[in-house]
Amino acid sequence: MNKYEVVYIIDPAVEEEARKELIAKFNALITDNGGSVDKVEEWGKRRLAYAIDYKTEGYYVLVNFQAESELPKELERNLQISDSIIRYQVIRLLEKKASVKPRPVRTAPAAPAAEAVVETPAAE
Repeated sequence: MNKYEVVYIIDPAVEEEARKELIAKFNALITDNGGSVDKVEEWGKRRLAYAIDYKTEGYYVLVNFQAESELPKELERNLQISDSIIRYQVIRLLEKKASVKPRPVRTAPAAPAAEAVVETPAAE
């Protein structure tokens, strides 16, 4: 199973009760299709970077979940047809590999030392 993260923005005009149902609906969609929801963070109402459909604010929700590779496509389809969702983004989280050894630090070769000139006394 792969790890994913989805951020979606809900229309701020949606009532609190309907918003809770909408979040529960998408979480249920993940679990019903064989995934597991790890964490749900409701960031709350925030200002958008630019106006979308003449709206300047949105209610942000972040969900971390694990699922098979087919589930994000189904989740995106459901997010797209929902009228209450302004924008969404689903990404796959990459796992860091701990078994990879770090590369050795390369240093520039040392400059050859200038040979010291040894003066010998001239034979008389």
